[in-house]
Amino acid sequence: MQQKEDPQIAELRSLLKTHNRIVFFGGAGVSTASGIPDFRSPAGLYGQFSSAGEPWAAFDPEELLSRDFFEQHTDWFFDYYRRAILHPEAVPNVCHLALAEWEASGRLAGVITQNIDGLHQMAGSRKVCELHGSVWRNFCVRCGQAYELSYVLEAGGVPRCSCGGVVKPAVTLYQEALSGQSLEQAADWLRTADLLFVAGTSLVVYPAAGLLRYFGGDTVAVVNLGSTALDGQATIVLQRDLAEVFGQIRQVFREDITGCE
Repeated sequence: MQQKEDPQIAELRSLLKTHNRIVFFGGAGVSTASGIPDFRSPAGLYGQFSSAGEPWAAFDPEELLSRDFFEQHTDWFFDYYRRAILHPEAVPNVCHLALAEWEASGRLAGVITQNIDGLHQMAGSRKVCELHGSVWRNFCVRCGQAYELSYVLEAGGVPRCSCGGVVKPAVTLYQEALSGQSLEQAADWLRTADLLFVAGTSLVVYPAAGLLRYFGGDTVAVVNLGSTALDGQATIVLQRDLAEVFGQIRQVFREDITGCE
């Protein structure tokens, strides 16, 4: 006997199928199934990352990833950054793969991500707005010369440009402003979206979370292990594991994709 589909999964699947311009807004929870820790869960950077005996052990992650810390303790910043933030071995999980397929179907207008791991692009997504930048891009703070991630990984200590300047990751640190171009792109997608799919984020990091006020549609789906500030306004809320949910809805636009082949 065929098992009856979970009512929440069925409702989410139905909402996705009846909308044509979906915008996905994701956070750290999208990448945890790829082995990249989030910040605030028990297994995240606040809870599990071992820093005993390190010179920066007394600082919390938000301090360690701030512009002030980067400038005042550059060597400590890179030690922490390489050990806790960089995961070059990570590969896309079912969430990233599903979103890339949905884009190919023509139903997903874009992915707005707070993550800096580049996994959406690895999965095949092309319409990606990286609000906080990417670890894969790096530049000299003095002359602007671009560098690959491999250079930062292999440099040891503080990576420096041939001109002597520090090579900084092209990620938005705490105390730094978000890219105006990224904010404009995200707002444009949200204004014209008919369904907003928020997942893997508690929506506590601003100004990124504040972008959701630009959403012009009337249907909001939220999938997150914990509660979010948007739950009260959402059409559907699933407080469940994101990879599990995407594993069940990944094929929702399969007919659209095969029909274009």
